[in-house]
Formats: sequence, structure tokens, C-alpha cells
Amino acid sequence: MESQRIGCSPDDGGAGNCQAVCYGKDPVCLVMEIMTKAAALAVTALLCAGVVRRGAQEFSVLLVLAAGTGIFVLAAEAMGQVLEHMEHMSKLAQIEETVLRPVVKTTAISILTKITGELCRGGGEGGLAAFVETAGTMLALWVALPLAEGVLELMGQLLV
Repeated sequence: MESQRIGCSPDDGGAGNCQAVCYGKDPVCLVMEIMTKAAALAVTALLCAGVVRRGAQEFSVLLVLAAGTGIFVLAAEAMGQVLEHMEHMSKLAQIEETVLRPVVKTTAISILTKITGELCRGGGEGGLAAFVETAGTMLALWVALPLAEGVLELMGQLLV
């Protein structure tokens, strides 16, 4: 896929104030663009939270939470692409969609558990983080049980 530069003329030899912009659906370019924005937002929030933390720690946690939400919104577009690719691969492999649901749900539970646990630790509540992580583990196991059951049924069919 193409990557063009804005604000550049063909004869400037690459000098000048140019920005790379992704056109089309080149996944590598899109992922790099999203990750660059997420990293910039995270570093900016980190620096601001460090300054704010000296005066009011509770505002620092809110700032980090807001930045995390912004990063999550940035990554949501990529998550849509992941789901589309998973559906495409399941059709190629002739796998039912019901098999993929537990994988997607378990991944979502894992991400939410990680984020929530780190926010709790950042707010000084390590004990609460441990409870969140334990609950996330139990819920991920619960969601994955139908997948494990399907694997056992398939193994039973193959052995008969």
C-alpha cells in the first residue's frame, strides 16, 4: 500500500516539514500510526500525571484513566480489523463462529483484567488489584469451558 507525504514537493529532496500519511488499508502502516499516537498520548499523560501527582494524586489517577480511555479508543479500530480477519480465517478453515467466541471473550476479559489491575495498583490498591485479577481468571476460565468441551467432544469422535 502507498504511503504519501503531506506538505512535500517532489523536488524538495525529502527536506522540509513532511508527515507520512497512510492511504488504503495497509495493516502495517495503520498499526504503526495507531501505536505512535498511543505512545505519544501515554508519554504526554505520564509527564502531566507526574506534575499533577505532586499537588493532587487523585487527579493524577483521573488523568491516567482519561489517557487510557483515549488509547483504548485508538485501538478499537484495530480490534475491528482483528475480528474481521478472525471471521475470514474461520471461514477458510471451516470453523464455526461459536468456536471463536470464547477466544474473543477470553481475550477481552484478559485485557480488561490487566487494565483494571494496573489502575488499582496505580491508585495504591494492590489488594483490590489481586481480587480483580482473581475474578478475571475465574471468568476467563468460565468463558473458555465451552471451547474445552468442544475439543473433548472432537477427540471423542476421532477415537470412535
